[in-house]
Amino acid sequence: MHPAPFPARGLYAITDGPRIDLVQACAAALRGGTALLQYRDKSLDHVRRRAEASALVALCMAHRVPLIVNDDVELAATIGASGVHLGEDDADIVSARERLGRDAIIGVSCYDSLERARDLAAAGADYLAFGAFFPSSTKPHNRRARPDLLRAAKLLGKPLVAIGGITADNARALIEAGADFVAAISGVFGAGDAEAAARRYADLFHK
Repeated sequence: MHPAPFPARGLYAITDGPRIDLVQACAAALRGGTALLQYRDKSLDHVRRRAEASALVALCMAHRVPLIVNDDVELAATIGASGVHLGEDDADIVSARERLGRDAIIGVSCYDSLERARDLAAAGADYLAFGAFFPSSTKPHNRRARPDLLRAAKLLGKPLVAIGGITADNARALIEAGADFVAAISGVFGAGDAEAAARRYADLFHK
């Protein structure tokens, strides 16, 4: 597991599935100031996924940025990622921690549920992700969350991630409501210039 420090706040860039220029796009996003990078690929091509994730570990090490693997605890362990992100249908925190070690970053999706967030915080989650806050092309039917959920979740004492349709133009209200990170998929990797797109998000945390 590579020892990139867990950042305090910033852009959480999430990859958008198979693409020929994945590593180059991620390098651009990291140059733009990405604070956390998640490898998200739902395909079943295990050989390609392992090769890509391994390349991203090396890239993130060079930038001192944690690489989080979406859903796949075994892939995260195999390539030495910084951690894993778990949804409600994925592995539980305890088993993920046993496989990845006590220093792994284990993040969880809490959707629109403060109760779920409380339970997962107590179970040892390292960060709590809420959303979708806005309509999302990646998950158009996802449950919707409101900014006041972030305010309430602050009391749990864990870093908070806002996700779902977030742009550099609408992210400010979520940061003000308590989001430590704003997550973006198409907002970064769907842009023509991933570096410039990432910088627009990252700059929101320096104003």
